[in-house]
Amino acid sequence: MKKILAFVLALTLTFAFTACGSGDADAAAVIKIGVPNDTTNEARALLLLEENGIITLNEGAGITATKNDIAENPFNVEIVEAEAAQLPNLLQDVDYAVINCNYALSAGLNPVADSLLIEGSASAYSNILAVKEGNENSDKIKALKAALESKQVADFITSQYNGSVISVVENPTDGYDAAVDYAALAGTTISIAASPAPHAEILAVAKEILAAKDITLDIQEYQDYVVPNTVVEDGTVDANYFQHVPYLDDFNAQQGTHIVSVSEIHVEPMGVYGGKQSTLDVLK
Repeated sequence: MKKILAFVLALTLTFAFTACGSGDADAAAVIKIGVPNDTTNEARALLLLEENGIITLNEGAGITATKNDIAENPFNVEIVEAEAAQLPNLLQDVDYAVINCNYALSAGLNPVADSLLIEGSASAYSNILAVKEGNENSDKIKALKAALESKQVADFITSQYNGSVISVVENPTDGYDAAVDYAALAGTTISIAASPAPHAEILAVAKEILAAKDITLDIQEYQDYVVPNTVVEDGTVDANYFQHVPYLDDFNAQQGTHIVSVSEIHVEPMGVYGGKQSTLDVLK
């Protein structure tokens, strides 16, 4: 009888140990990937993961997709939603993070050299110069638009970012619009809200172009994706330069704002960066 009890006890302990070990293995197999929590950028991140075979989204899931639209998850990925600006700080806590180029640059990451995956053609996400509807044809905005569409800016983007940021201006100007009365604008200030990198850096080139006509460009830097639009909507700032059209369209729809795109300036490919993982081996 004692031998039978000992045998049963041994089996019980073996089963318990195996079950616990199995649970730990399952927990370890979860791969955490951080993504932006704003509507269009989360979808953009998920689409990048889908394009690389990491997940499959429900049919028809597009620019408003969320983690709830994941149909197939063969690698046991856990999507961790976070504010886009905080994703570089989250890298230490997740296996990977899908980070917008501007926040990657601000965190000292090189999108070309440091990303494990990067978007190919992202023309739908061209970063734009935007203003409140009704102001797009003012001389101030035309002057700013011409400066941003200049060859000087295009050359700066190419030399400064080496493919991390790509100009989409097809026919760069000399920096000026012949239809603008620059003499009448002399002594005025144009204010613009922007994220620090690369937008404020690019605007510094436009600032020099406008300064040659005695126009001051007041570049106001913001780290988030909300205030740059609200200050344009309420008239505190003349324009902003930080977002793409899908994000702006969603923002207008959600917030009831009336902001329009004036010009497409550049594209910033979104990338997947390693956190706890330094390679993509666990996703193969």
